[in-house]
Amino acid sequence: MNGLTLALWIANVVLDTGGQLAFKAAAGDERAGDGLARWKYMFARPWIWVGIGSYVAEFLVWIAFLSLVPLSEGVLLGSINIIAIMVAGRFLFGERLSPLRVTGIVLVAIGVAVVGAGA
Repeated sequence: MNGLTLALWIANVVLDTGGQLAFKAAAGDERAGDGLARWKYMFARPWIWVGIGSYVAEFLVWIAFLSLVPLSEGVLLGSINIIAIMVAGRFLFGERLSPLRVTGIVLVAIGVAVVGAGA
């Protein structure tokens, strides 16, 4: 994997993870209320806009990344996002990582490593 491809892959992971965390921060605010009031509250907060901005940027980075690697490799390498999001959710939101989830993380990491080694 050349330097540009690696940089785009890392940027994709960071932007996707950041977007997911921002959406969680926006949606998880207990002061938001219910129904339409909840949506109005979320759209008035910066986290929702950070998430939307992250997703727009991630989309552009993802397209650039896919232009440099075969789709089958790109999708598998993109799976590392799952690990980053689960680990970040654990540290930032106190979400539980069950033994089954940890097993999934390990299997995804092994798969990404195998694909990355062959790229």
